[in-house]
Amino acid sequence: MELKTKINAMDGKQEIEITREFELPLELLFRAYVEPEIVEQWMGTKVLKLENKKHGSWQFETLDPKGNKYGFNGVIHEFIPNEKITRTFEMESAPFGPQLEFLEFEKLGDDRSKLTMHVIYRSVTIRDQILQLPFAQGINMAHNRLQEIGNKLK
Repeated sequence: MELKTKINAMDGKQEIEITREFELPLELLFRAYVEPEIVEQWMGTKVLKLENKKHGSWQFETLDPKGNKYGFNGVIHEFIPNEKITRTFEMESAPFGPQLEFLEFEKLGDDRSKLTMHVIYRSVTIRDQILQLPFAQGINMAHNRLQEIGNKLK
């Protein structure tokens, strides 16, 4: 089965580009990234903080099937509704350190939109380690849930 979320990782670069087209209006896709109730549903995580503004911070927490807690956090550097979010992302228990994410939201039609994420890691080595994880499958599963939840909210 072809994955709908595409990941482009050029050799020797410390970045990746993630793209996904959704059968959702632009405004609804953007809401899925900024409204805690929707984020919790498609990400399967608890939103502890989500300050959608320049210099705002965010913090999520999730549990694995064994009950272990994992925290994620970052700072929002740019926030333009229905257009873009620039933020840092850090998994608290991982040795990778923070990454920088540029999320751009694009209207493709009345009920279609596109998300482009440009993610920059500290090094090529770290980026390659991330890509060795089930990263592509995980983000595809999350984006599939986002689409399903968005369909119910239309």
